[in-house]
Amino acid sequence: MKTIDYYIIKKFLGTFFFAISLLILVVIVFDVSENIDEFIEKGAPFSAIIFDYYLNFIPYFVNLFVYLFTFISVIYFTSKMASNSEIISILSSGISYNRMLRPYFISAIILALMSFYLGNFLIPKTNQKRRVFKNLYIEKLNKDMDRNIHLQINPGTYVYIENFNRRTLTGYKFSLEEFKDNQMTYKLIADRIVWDTIDRQWIILNYYARKIDGMVEKISKGKKMDTVLNLKPPDLYILKEDFEEMTYTDLNNHIRDKKLKGSEDVNTYEMEKHSRIASPFATIVLTLIGVSLSSRKMRGGIGMHLGLGILLTFSFILMMRVSTVFALYGNLSPELAAWIPNIIFGVLGIILLRLAPK
Repeated sequence: MKTIDYYIIKKFLGTFFFAISLLILVVIVFDVSENIDEFIEKGAPFSAIIFDYYLNFIPYFVNLFVYLFTFISVIYFTSKMASNSEIISILSSGISYNRMLRPYFISAIILALMSFYLGNFLIPKTNQKRRVFKNLYIEKLNKDMDRNIHLQINPGTYVYIENFNRRTLTGYKFSLEEFKDNQMTYKLIADRIVWDTIDRQWIILNYYARKIDGMVEKISKGKKMDTVLNLKPPDLYILKEDFEEMTYTDLNNHIRDKKLKGSEDVNTYEMEKHSRIASPFATIVLTLIGVSLSSRKMRGGIGMHLGLGILLTFSFILMMRVSTVFALYGNLSPELAAWIPNIIFGVLGIILLRLAPK
């Protein structure tokens, strides 16, 4: 690496971290002003506010806006270099435009890897404490499902619960049915099921069971039965945005379980999974657009470049939101929805690169 590489990398990363740090301070101030009444009313300890909420809020916020601030940072310092004729000097010294892009992409890859690590490994851990605090002192993150819950817990095994009380971990009017070759082989109905928090299994109360083998049927009943089912209490109530606490591996396992149980919200988790890959890649795409757009010396200077950059930023966000809506409520594949903004803006970046002054 040459001196120019270190110079651009230092400018890139320095501008990014300085800008994101200032915005974090501003956001924290606004968040405090918005939630201060809740903190006081619910008696949130000062140490919990600092260490459980805001300290864990920082990596979440950094990762949320990493690709956008990458874009703004590139536009800002590259436009400044162009205004000071530094870009012209670099190209006049015999360095090709493509060679000049190397430190930009090195910096973008560093930020993309940081974003990937934050989103898939670190933030799910820090979110656990942040969400516990949020649930206690800001807003409730869980609520009961509607009545008449139907789930598939294993291939050919279905359960039904009329309603579930998450406070007592008790389900009412429970039934379990097993099928083989489209024929029912077992059916169990019970008045209640209760989750045993110590043994981590279900207690079935006042049950009636039928075991069917062709024309032979065995009937049994009893007051109490302990059993292990592929069913956990969180499957029976809604936990708002629970994917925030899942690592990439946990998310994959959760999606597999959701598909097995026939959950209707599986697209939400699929979208989150693919977004965790597409968002880091967006830093590279937006870096290409940013440097191609702002390396040209314009009459409007930095202001013109920032104006165009902000316009493209909002266009990128809008496209992400539109594709997400189509994935969640339409027929668009979550994988394609997550990558559509990168694909379109990647093509735009290649076009701008060809038009950039060399």
